[in-house]
Amino acid sequence: MTDSLKLTFDTLKATIDLSSIDFTVPLDSQSSILGQERAQSALEFGVAMTNSGYNIFVMGEAGSGRLSMIMQYLQVLAPRKQAPFSYAYVDNFENAREPIAIQLPAEQGYDFGKAIENLITNVLATFPAAFENPSYQQKKTAVERQFVHTYRDATEYIDAQAREINIGLFSENDTFNFLPLFENRPMREEELSALSMKEREKFKQLIEELEDCLSEALLELPQWRRELSAAMTQLNNDTIHAAIEPLFHELNVRYSEVEDVVTYLCEVKKNLRHTINDFLMPVSTSDPIERDYNLKRLILEQYAPNILVDYKQDSGAPVIYETHPTYQNLFGRVEYSNDQGTLVPHYRRICTGALHKANGGYLILDAEKVLHYPFVWEGLKRALKSGCIEIESPYTEQSANTITLKPEVIPLNVKIILVGNCDIYYLLESMDDEFNESFRVLADFDFRIPRTPATMTHFAQLMVKQATDAKTFPLTQAAIESLIEYSCRLVESQQYFSACINDALEIISEAQLFSTKTKSLNIDRIHIEQALDTREYRNGRMSQTILEEMLDGTILIDTDGGAIGKINGLTVMDMGGSSFGTPARITTTVYPGSRGVVDIEREVELGQALHSKGVMILTGYLGHCYAQQFPLAISASIAMEQSYGHIDGDSASLAELCSLISALTRTRIKQNFAVTGSINQYGEVQAIGGANEKIEGFFRLCKARGLDGTHGVIIPAANKRNLMLKQEVIDAVETGLFSIYAVNKVDEALELLTGEVVGMLDADGNILEESVNFKAICRLKEISELGDDDDDKENEH
Repeated sequence: MTDSLKLTFDTLKATIDLSSIDFTVPLDSQSSILGQERAQSALEFGVAMTNSGYNIFVMGEAGSGRLSMIMQYLQVLAPRKQAPFSYAYVDNFENAREPIAIQLPAEQGYDFGKAIENLITNVLATFPAAFENPSYQQKKTAVERQFVHTYRDATEYIDAQAREINIGLFSENDTFNFLPLFENRPMREEELSALSMKEREKFKQLIEELEDCLSEALLELPQWRRELSAAMTQLNNDTIHAAIEPLFHELNVRYSEVEDVVTYLCEVKKNLRHTINDFLMPVSTSDPIERDYNLKRLILEQYAPNILVDYKQDSGAPVIYETHPTYQNLFGRVEYSNDQGTLVPHYRRICTGALHKANGGYLILDAEKVLHYPFVWEGLKRALKSGCIEIESPYTEQSANTITLKPEVIPLNVKIILVGNCDIYYLLESMDDEFNESFRVLADFDFRIPRTPATMTHFAQLMVKQATDAKTFPLTQAAIESLIEYSCRLVESQQYFSACINDALEIISEAQLFSTKTKSLNIDRIHIEQALDTREYRNGRMSQTILEEMLDGTILIDTDGGAIGKINGLTVMDMGGSSFGTPARITTTVYPGSRGVVDIEREVELGQALHSKGVMILTGYLGHCYAQQFPLAISASIAMEQSYGHIDGDSASLAELCSLISALTRTRIKQNFAVTGSINQYGEVQAIGGANEKIEGFFRLCKARGLDGTHGVIIPAANKRNLMLKQEVIDAVETGLFSIYAVNKVDEALELLTGEVVGMLDADGNILEESVNFKAICRLKEISELGDDDDDKENEH
């Protein structure tokens, strides 16, 4: 029976033969994704759906070609789409804190900016020259003359009245003075002093009366000045309007169909007269060139649009991959200038974000980074739900001395594609109720690809193409076969290979080094194997340390002889970038009582849930197989010796059960075997993970101590398809120095481990005496009866 369970060497690894495959046919650029038909179909569906909420989550492991497939598909599709609108921000003349968004047709954004700049240049060329025009000067003189005439009439009337009584009205620096006259001239000081006191008092009284008359005559002077100012303002506005109307006419015709621009030009025209009156009136300056330069910069800051995005009309829909999706990089930001310690914003310092750049197209984001950066995930959901992009700083409330802007929102029409692994997807699905509302399409990347002639051909073509692109030496057929074997090993399957093509590409780069050292013109199988062996050596310090401790007896593992209640289990350890298998001793003790099977690892909180579940199944097996005629009463303790870390998984349950039955029946277990496998309550052996590493871990120890043909590993029969063992293990099996057995039931493993007949119940319910199972039934019945006797004694007392 045991010989039928032994695996032959040719079943320990998939045989890869590419001799009938032509992989030299060039691969077109759209075929660089291997397999993934389901994910491709989901991506195409999600992109085609224009309804709200049909954004896409691409789920898969890094290196599986997720991003490559997305970019390749969109780079073909996007150019066929219509280019999106251009957007710009302009000043809000009524409320500078709320800049206005302008929407323009594609490729007209920067043209509009240049048009406004040309307008400003023309305005500077027109003013103040328009105010130096003879026609303007004549009208200005006429307005001023009217004021002067009214003013002069009033003063001349008072002056005439004063002269009738020998007093004159004199003006100096806008100040009026009344002085006595002598021979039609102002009296000198000595002449005035020669007058009698009565004459002087009379002149003083007359002057006071004249001053009152003058004040009354000039009572309406402020009104005259206001009328003059109004007339001058109207004249200036009329002059400005006449001068700038031709400048705006061309722009109004050019952008007559762009409603936002027409509205903005109308507002600019209204506001421009204030700017011209404030800054472009005739003044004398020593350097007119510098003045014009400063004025142009000042006016551009006031009127020039801030172009956010402006794609060419034939560019198609944008495809943006934001590698650093912070809040500011995604939603845009407002930059500030320092004004005496206060941070002052300006609409010209509004910076675009990835959402603006991708608006009207496709935005690809790394899901893990989106969740990592503060405020990004909530902001993204809010933008998708509202259908608009709002630029705001989430840190504003935490800042002091900051004046903020609230730019007008921009309509959002974008397809978001999140890229992440399954952990992130299921986390979002379970923890965020709004996730499925916004991301209704899942493009699920498989982690493995079926190994068929077609997929192997595609794989080989990809390897050849990548080698050519990376300018490495050409790959031989044997090298590609070795890469496929390596890829199969990564997913532990003879029928599938890994979808993470990058793993194989890395090996090609490393193999190039060994090919160069040997001065070979090709990369062959030996170079691939050297790259893999060297990588294992680089990452193998911990594995080597554990092996050395087993060899020197620090870690107790026997590989010969027999023992009761002791068995060699197999574990896999993941450390950093390496994963390796190693044997671990499992011990069991059995004694009368009814505590059941105690998992020592669980009791000290080192055993995780799955491991504890595997131990608890042992009790179900014992009751089903052995305790149908009497109550199951047993106390047993199981431990994985010299284990000081957390243990998870149920792959040791087969070994634990065999150790338990050995201790129960006092039957010796061969220590030249190691066991791995999961079981159910009916004794069926179930598949486990890490079969290759586990077998190789025990093989390394046996090889170091000396293979003698008795060493072997017992694995579940369901794991035969997972075997992709190293060549040294296969060679040892072929020469009979090492054995691998595949079992379906616990009894098969017990027979291999004990070398004794296990025994099966016949149709009459009898079992062969002295068999392992017979001993187990007898021992359990004995323990049960001991418990009954103890109960009877307690009742007597």
